[in-house]
Formats: sequence, C-alpha cells, structure tokens
Amino acid sequence: METARTHWERIFATRGPEEVSWFQPHLSRSIELIRAAGVDPALPVIDVGGGASTLAGDLLAAGFSDVSVLDVSAQALARNRADLGKASLGKAGLGEAGGLVHWIEADITTWRPERHYGLWHDRAMFHFLREAAAQEAYLAALRAATVAGSVVVIAGFALDGPERCSGLPVVRQDPAALAERLAPVFRAVAEAREEHVTPAGAVQRFVYGVFRREA
Repeated sequence: METARTHWERIFATRGPEEVSWFQPHLSRSIELIRAAGVDPALPVIDVGGGASTLAGDLLAAGFSDVSVLDVSAQALARNRADLGKASLGKAGLGEAGGLVHWIEADITTWRPERHYGLWHDRAMFHFLREAAAQEAYLAALRAATVAGSVVVIAGFALDGPERCSGLPVVRQDPAALAERLAPVFRAVAEAREEHVTPAGAVQRFVYGVFRREA
C-alpha cells in the first residue's frame, strides 16, 4: 500500500509546479486573511503542507522574517527552496530567500514541533486526512505548535467542491463543523470562500477558516 510520502514524492517527481491543480502564483486569499487577522510579521509562522506553495515567498516579501514550511515530500521542499532562491535574486532586502526559510520534511501525523508559532497556515493538507486517528494527530500537532493568541488559517475543498485531489479522496469542509472541532482551544474569527481556477481551467471551490487560540 502506497504511503503518503511515496504518493507525494511520485506526484512531485512527475509534475511541474504549474501542473498541480492547486497551484497559484500567489496565495492572495491567504495573505488577505493573515493581514486581516493582524498577525505580527515578527512572529514565527509555519505553512504546513506548503512544499509546493508560493506562500513563503509572499510572507518574506510582506516583512515576515521567521518562516517555516513543512511537507512530507523532500522533492517538493527542494524545488520550492530552489525556486524561491531564484525568484529572490536581485530583490532588495530578500537576499537568498530560500535560505531564510526553515524547511521541515515531516509527516504531520507523526511530527512533534520543537517550537511555537504565531501563525499556522494550511491550504489543503487537513482535508486529505480522512481517518479519525490522523485528524487527531494533526490537531495534537496544532495544539503543541501554538500558544494563546496564535492565529490558525485552515483551507480545504468546500462542501460543493471536488471529492478528490491528486488521485486521493478528500474530506470536504464545513467552516462551522471545523470550528466546532477546534473549540474550545481555538475560537473562529473569520471564514471565506474561494473559487480557485486550476492551471487546466477547472474550478475548485475552497473554504477558509480563521481561528485564534484562546489558551
């Protein structure tokens, strides 16, 4: 049986950055929600499942200086680091941006965070976790990696979104149900929808939930 690691290594070995359905040049909705939540750029942030995401570069450009990216795929992380470094060349203040990011190769269901973060961002990782044990392991990592006041942004396919992604079934999300799942440790502060147009031209409906840790 194929593991999550081998599945995603295969995906990133056979597809370029713009060939995966979730690709966006910039995660505009995520940045918008992070700004609206008032996250201090001096705080450490982590993008879980962000191996192929452009968010790290956008956060550095916005003044964040302590950015971590976690992904189960070593290939995705290596490619992201190389692309970020190339994109940053010649940009004042960014330097070799790929070297400013902490790259964490790990499976979220077994990862044990060694520090706390002021922002936890997840665009479409949690929705791949269909088993209760995997979801509980994710939530345990989330609680261990955050403190009172930390902001959490979690996005995934909406109830009227696709049932599968990259060959895997997903759990479509309801912001109210997700808020209930995270309570009482995390309080819902905002939600949003997005109609993401894939590189192939299909429309994927996403929902975002924004939460703040209470204690």
